[in-house]
Amino acid sequence: MTRIFFASGLLLSLASAGVIQQRGHGHHDKWHVEVGARPYYLVDNMDAGALKSQLQKCENGPFKTSDFVISHRGAPLQFPEHTVQGLHAARRQGAGILECDVAFTKDKQLVCRHAQCDLHTTTNILNRTDLASKCTRPFTPAKDGKPVDAFCCTSDITEAEFKTLCGKMDGFNPNATTVQQYMDGTPYFRTDLYSTCGTLMTHNEYIKIVDSFGLGFTPELKTPQVKMPFNGYTQQQYAQDMIDAYKKAGIDPSRVWPQSFLPDDIFYWLEKEPKFGKQAVYLDERVDTPEGYANATASIPGLAKRGVRIMAPAFFALTKVDASGKIVPSEYAIATKKAGMDVITWSFERSGWLNKGGDYYYQYVSPVINNDGDMYTVLDVLVQQVGIKAIFSDWPATVTYYASCFGL
Repeated sequence: MTRIFFASGLLLSLASAGVIQQRGHGHHDKWHVEVGARPYYLVDNMDAGALKSQLQKCENGPFKTSDFVISHRGAPLQFPEHTVQGLHAARRQGAGILECDVAFTKDKQLVCRHAQCDLHTTTNILNRTDLASKCTRPFTPAKDGKPVDAFCCTSDITEAEFKTLCGKMDGFNPNATTVQQYMDGTPYFRTDLYSTCGTLMTHNEYIKIVDSFGLGFTPELKTPQVKMPFNGYTQQQYAQDMIDAYKKAGIDPSRVWPQSFLPDDIFYWLEKEPKFGKQAVYLDERVDTPEGYANATASIPGLAKRGVRIMAPAFFALTKVDASGKIVPSEYAIATKKAGMDVITWSFERSGWLNKGGDYYYQYVSPVINNDGDMYTVLDVLVQQVGIKAIFSDWPATVTYYASCFGL
């Protein structure tokens, strides 16, 4: 998705790219987009300058739903991830595309979970004596210098059993000696206020909800954490089942952006399901090491020749700091532009406080990051210079404010 341009030319570029297209807003008119207090807090926190002044001028909106804004796992800054409540929050905050990370159960049904084996940190399964014993590794308390342990997978239980669980904020206490202590580990910058019992979703339920909103879908085929084939269930069948769900529901492929970290999944969709494959998103985690970053950048022309049209690294890989101390596009970003590829990136609002330079997502620009308002400084470079087409966010309202202000 990489094109270097300014906001005035963005909508034209989006439309002409033919991959990420803004759908008409008529189907969004049934609800009012609310951005809440957080964007204003971030803008107020910014250093003085032209960007801050522009964002301040937009304080009264109007705020609109935008396909530039992708809901990452719902709205997990404050709501348990991959829950019905999180989806509704994301919709109200203006996300035009909503995500379901797709995992499979013991009976080979598809459900929404960020990882196949995260039920011990994202649900109440350990509190459920009828299900906790079915975990790959049931709860073992921390003792004699050994850390706590638990490992519970969607593939340990059936779809029906999965649906009886409650979603909670992702987190755990590594020093816990009881299940209750273990489950009390929500990161300091999130909240348990809306975490009484989040409603989990199957993939089909997610499709039905998002379709009722009239919004876009981005299902991610999660890399299995069990050996494949799983009881005869192959990776190819898993990839096909995810696409088949949209075909069965009558969803137009133009509304679906299938994702995977595994390039073979992308190539499978390109070959077997080209209508869906042309919007397939290659989630690129190769950039996590310097060597991997260099190899990933070098591989981009070859991926483009194989038909991959959308690259999606974490957003740190798209920027760097130049000799004058300015945040500018990275080599990876320039390579995708040269190859004519589009870029989606992830994940905004996962970092907590930025007053000490940020975390994983800001690692290439940390020397010039010193306050929460710098989130918008980085986002502005990603949009205006890198030319990203969309960004995942744990709190869509933050990006919606910017997107509405700049007509994205």
